[in-house]
Amino acid sequence: MALESKRPTAMPKVLDIIRDEHRSIYAVLDGLRYLARHNLTSESTIDPKVFRAMLNYLEIYAERLHHPKEDQYLFSALRQFGPQAEAVIAGLERDHAGGERALRDLDHSLARCEAAGEKRYTAFANAVEEFVRDYLEHMKKEEVKVFPLALKLLTSGDWAAIDGAYNNNRDPFIAAQEKRDLSEILDRIVRLAPPPVGVGPAA
Repeated sequence: MALESKRPTAMPKVLDIIRDEHRSIYAVLDGLRYLARHNLTSESTIDPKVFRAMLNYLEIYAERLHHPKEDQYLFSALRQFGPQAEAVIAGLERDHAGGERALRDLDHSLARCEAAGEKRYTAFANAVEEFVRDYLEHMKKEEVKVFPLALKLLTSGDWAAIDGAYNNNRDPFIAAQEKRDLSEILDRIVRLAPPPVGVGPAA
């Protein structure tokens, strides 16, 4: 019973934040996949600027803000428990390490389609399908495997330390600038993307 009393009685703040960020990332991934599929099935095509704005958002939001939070505050806390945690988080950390490269590959694929004068961006659409599939599987593993393991192993004191470290290590000025940058990118996506993703001209 002593061990039970050390477990958090409510969902730790960091896990709530990560889960909310997953929802935001999913919304952009879903829009990216929808518009890439549109190019394959419609006579009209999507402005490449929309795709680049989405990739830019994922680079800033996921690679610079979201993944470091998981690596530095959650995964590092779990690593103290040795092999049982390592087996779960090692693959996810490898995914994080390759995230920026995967986004660059998508951008290069789009550029090659443009340079070749393709209308439907078939290679890009196929690459998007694979990227989104892998990304969704990655987030699912975190919520289905890492979250329960963390709740099982980490004490209320551990969670308090994680929340405190996260809050103390955030530079208010940088955080405010990042928030403005993301808001501008999202506004651009909404303005450029056609319905139902945004309010831009119909494709």
